[in-house]
Amino acid sequence: MKTGKNDKHSELYSRDSRRMFIFLMVLTIASAFTFQGWRILLNNYAVDVVGINGKQMGIIQSVREIPGFLAFLVIYLLLLIREHRLAALSLALLGAGVGLVGLLPSFYGLVFTTLVMSFGFHYYETLNSALTLQYFNTTQVPLVLGRLRSVSAATNIAVGIFILGLSYVAGYPLMFALIGFSVAAVGIWCAFQDPTHRRIVPQKKKMVLRRRYWLFYALTFMAGARRQIFVAFAVFLLVQKFGFTIREIAILFFVNNAINYFLMPLIGRAINHFGERKVLSLEYGALMIIFVVYAFTDSKTVVAIMYVLDFIFFNFSMAIKSYFQKIADPADITPSMAVGFTINHVVAVIVPFLGGMVWMVDYKIPFLGGAALAGISFSLVQLIRPADAPRRAEKDRRASAVRND
Repeated sequence: MKTGKNDKHSELYSRDSRRMFIFLMVLTIASAFTFQGWRILLNNYAVDVVGINGKQMGIIQSVREIPGFLAFLVIYLLLLIREHRLAALSLALLGAGVGLVGLLPSFYGLVFTTLVMSFGFHYYETLNSALTLQYFNTTQVPLVLGRLRSVSAATNIAVGIFILGLSYVAGYPLMFALIGFSVAAVGIWCAFQDPTHRRIVPQKKKMVLRRRYWLFYALTFMAGARRQIFVAFAVFLLVQKFGFTIREIAILFFVNNAINYFLMPLIGRAINHFGERKVLSLEYGALMIIFVVYAFTDSKTVVAIMYVLDFIFFNFSMAIKSYFQKIADPADITPSMAVGFTINHVVAVIVPFLGGMVWMVDYKIPFLGGAALAGISFSLVQLIRPADAPRRAEKDRRASAVRND
């Protein structure tokens, strides 16, 4: 890609970061392909084939978050294997877990395969975030995150079309196997690539908890709770209450990701232009409304629109990562991402289970709880200090100047 002084994205593909960007792009496409395929198929497979109820779905989603709770163990695995290689092998594990789903059509089979794919997914996501924050500066990170999520959205569209067409000629076992095992092969191939350079700051190989990161920890904790309402119960609501078929879910995901393909780069630019506080305030203010509508609407059209909006605002959370990069010591990034994922999943392990229990009383309760969580997050976001950004940006400029010299 050609860049120049007047290009808004100048230096996005610098000499040092180009190979890492391509590596992350390949991992992102593969991860999105298998995870989105799993999401599209899971609820219909669970209801139509396995016959689970809301309580069991809550248990499955809680199990899915256990590996996220154990994300801090990534720090110790890095004593044995380098970050980029562990990220690739984690992707392979994600693919293998998804590939096995259709071969074990029972509640306990879903629990097992969910646990396997989730270890791969959460360890991959931890390392993907760490590599992004290490290899790109504070101006580049929102743009890189936006572009990667845009490519992820395009991949989601592709897998939606793929499943929509394949569903006419193949059953669940074959669809899960094609989606999962092909990505496992990509992950193994990526494990033999090396996009790194030695000019980044060495990362600490131990737990890092600092008082001055408390707001990042708090926002991450609340994001984990809010995210689970969306992941565990939004699509389940569409399927169980409103009767969405697998093809309708695939079409909805297509529309969803078509919008996000164009929107994600704009969100990255908005973070640079308006700052994390304003972007996150918009997210959580909107989510309070969306969750209340989820709880009370009886319209299939309205709930579909809410799901699209929910998915859009879900991606605003990348501003939490860019905020952390601006306040963090460079050597703290990888251990802090691992600790952040663990904090994110402390409540995430509990929320799906409790949500599934109260769903059996009244499905509205989990969504009203989500509105309350969004309100708390909105209050916390107001404590972000925009003054943090210029100081860290200046450090990045100086470091970049030294490398170029």
